[in-house]
Amino acid sequence: MTTATCLSKNAIFLLIFFGKSFTEPIKKAGKNSFFSGFFMLLFFLLSLPAMASQVLIPMDAETQRNHLKAYGITYWMLEKEVKVQWLLNYRGGSFLLPDSEELRRECQIRGVSFEVISDQKTEEILEEISSPAKNMEAVLLEKAPKIAVYSPQGNKPWDDAVTMVLTYAEIPYETIYDEEVLNDALLLFDWLHLHHEDFTGQYGKFYRSYRTAPWYIEDKKQAEALAASLGYDKVSEEKLDVALKIRDYVVGGGFMFAMCSATDSFDIALSAEGVDIAEPMFDGDPSDADYQSRLNFEKSFAFENFILERNPMVYEFSSIDMTNKRQVSMDVDYFTLMEYSAKWDPIPTMLTQNHTMLVKGFMGQTTAYDPATIKPTVLVMGESKINGEAKYIHGIKGNGFFTFYGGHDPEDYQHMVGDPKTELQLHPTSPGYRLILNNVLFPAAKKQKQKT
Repeated sequence: MTTATCLSKNAIFLLIFFGKSFTEPIKKAGKNSFFSGFFMLLFFLLSLPAMASQVLIPMDAETQRNHLKAYGITYWMLEKEVKVQWLLNYRGGSFLLPDSEELRRECQIRGVSFEVISDQKTEEILEEISSPAKNMEAVLLEKAPKIAVYSPQGNKPWDDAVTMVLTYAEIPYETIYDEEVLNDALLLFDWLHLHHEDFTGQYGKFYRSYRTAPWYIEDKKQAEALAASLGYDKVSEEKLDVALKIRDYVVGGGFMFAMCSATDSFDIALSAEGVDIAEPMFDGDPSDADYQSRLNFEKSFAFENFILERNPMVYEFSSIDMTNKRQVSMDVDYFTLMEYSAKWDPIPTMLTQNHTMLVKGFMGQTTAYDPATIKPTVLVMGESKINGEAKYIHGIKGNGFFTFYGGHDPEDYQHMVGDPKTELQLHPTSPGYRLILNNVLFPAAKKQKQKT
């Protein structure tokens, strides 16, 4: 239902029920006066600005009951080809949508807090946001991005924080894997997610702890069978070609969001193109003795000058990750989001929208990034000052964008193999999960050039 429709129905309702009391005295004065009064009343009611309305979905800590599902409501409206305004830095990054009974009902069903505001109030809010004195901006979201999650068949949903939050927020996605990527299926999508993946062909460096575990043996067997079916002799060669396809997707204008080991293993694979960095237990032959000196950091997205971990018995890929360098206890493990100019730098501002600037830390195979290995062209949007590490970074590659987010699950501090899944209904206001959903909505924004 449009605002105009709501206005007309409300005006007619008031006219029917209250019109008589207004027009009766005029009617007694004469027929002409009656009709004059009738149409004056009708014009007055139809022109009342308070009758028109918008729906504000606040995203602050005080009034929003379910931040995560609020993103789902916004995506749902975009699917209906309704444009939404994302009010950056206004009450935690609120959403402004055209009012309708359907929208109100859906918010109530999903447990999302909302406020119905008049057009006059809307104008006041937008005027405040446009003020040069306010670090705010209204960004137009125009189209629901088509989402792909890179994940093998049989992968448990709780192994992937993004899959979990998309499901909880009721945002649709499609699962793809190596065969689809190699066949250029990425061209069908606006947004790609990579999570707990190893693009180096070393099976996650789980060899020391899990080489005799049935699941590890089976995963290795399946990976080798898939590579062979696609015409490759080694898993590392097949994974490299997948990484190169993903690189081309981003360079061509796609958006890639990665977490945990997908972040550093992706860059390592790109930098090691044409170099054998896998030991015999992974690919059946020795690695190149001089592989460290042959890495080409110009090919990677975010990282440079890192040292690869050569020992297959060490659960680590390289010096990029901070997991083994951490000296911070769980109770003080937080990272701080950076603040950007909403009017001049809307992209990082969108990606850091939250109801708090201090976010609870969490670990993973790749927990966070050593700042010494991050390229100067990459933005550090979240950092742990107490441990001197970058947690949340963003960059541009060609015509596209990428965001890397360290850690495995924002609401499971140290997720271990076999641990139960996170129940997001217990964490509907999670700041850590909000960062994921910021990235989901980012491709929907009307394209604006980043100025710094």
